[in-house]
Amino acid sequence: MSIRRVMPDIRSEAMEESRGFYELLGFEEVMNLGWVMTLASPSNPTAQITFMSHDKTAPVVPDVSVEVDDVDAAYAVMRANGAEIVHPLQDEEWGVRRFFVRDPNGSVVNVVGHR
Repeated sequence: MSIRRVMPDIRSEAMEESRGFYELLGFEEVMNLGWVMTLASPSNPTAQITFMSHDKTAPVVPDVSVEVDDVDAAYAVMRANGAEIVHPLQDEEWGVRRFFVRDPNGSVVNVVGHR
């Protein structure tokens, strides 16, 4: 299993203001579903930051997202090691397969793969 990218997820009630602020640093919007928005560096597209007002299908907003090449293998490893699954492995309508797991610090990690 390899990691494709890691990005912070920030809970936000100020999506427009956040976009404007991070545009000052050179970020551009690459995805916006209304409740979740991702900004990326045009010169380094894997340098990203995500803002969420809520999560459409999960009970919590994650703290960080880790994109992997094999989300099913990552899920199996986490379950086999007794990690707390916060949101079960599932396909989402916006084209990803993901699950949430709690790390030892209490942070919620969105482990995601693109379909």
